[in-house]
Amino acid sequence: MTRKTADCRRYPSASNCTLTISGEEDEVVRAAAEHAVSVHEHTDGPELREQIRATLEDEKAAV
Repeated sequence: MTRKTADCRRYPSASNCTLTISGEEDEVVRAAAEHAVSVHEHTDGPELREQIRATLEDEKAAV
């Protein structure tokens, strides 16, 4: 299974967040949603989680 990443640096924010989350897709979606709510004051729900899922990228393998 390919690991996925969610990277806050890809999206401008008032806090200039630099957090990157990686792991299995469902883990990353859950953790990124929790982060979005607690740090960026988003409202959790199916729409937020689908937006996060749509922006995930495959983790780049370490060389």
